[in-house]
Amino acid sequence: MVSTRFADRARGRLAFLGRIVAKTHLTPNALTFLGLLLNIAVAAVIASGNLALGGIMVLLGGGFDVLDGAVARETQQTSKFGAFLDSTLDRYSEAIVIGGLLLHFTRSGAGTPPILLTYAAVVGSLMISYTRAKAEGLGTRGDVGFAQRLERVLILAGALLLSKPVWGVAALAILTQLTAFHRIWHVWRFVNHPLPDA
Repeated sequence: MVSTRFADRARGRLAFLGRIVAKTHLTPNALTFLGLLLNIAVAAVIASGNLALGGIMVLLGGGFDVLDGAVARETQQTSKFGAFLDSTLDRYSEAIVIGGLLLHFTRSGAGTPPILLTYAAVVGSLMISYTRAKAEGLGTRGDVGFAQRLERVLILAGALLLSKPVWGVAALAILTQLTAFHRIWHVWRFVNHPLPDA
């Protein structure tokens, strides 16, 4: 999983950024809410039809997602509720951004297929999070599969920058479902044929 390995390597490198942002005295939870507001703005830009700017903002929003955790670690304000809030608002943020795409497709008369693909992408994204939570609740890894948060951000941003939003939601619709089914299979194997997790 690219994003899991990247996150593990990047965590230490983000320490300096966490120290800089911590000087603003913003709490990690406040940064989490600011990230949500930023993604609402991203959705509005995409809905307006400014896809290239939306793609840039999606990348910025993805980068902003890591700030709350970095600040929490640097200021020793990590908490179970903070992690829960961050994960929950990340789901809202992703759904809101994809909702911006849905508005764009509706306003531009793109037709039924892009709207259905957008719906499938939202469902897939939510199922990725749900299957991870349930897998970890059963005592196994839940981060298997390709289309994790970083990959989804890069796919969507790339599609917007290329002005190919339908390609983006099509890729998300397919890859999120495959990732969810991969996690279902992983849990089935764990339950029925236990093997040491890598």
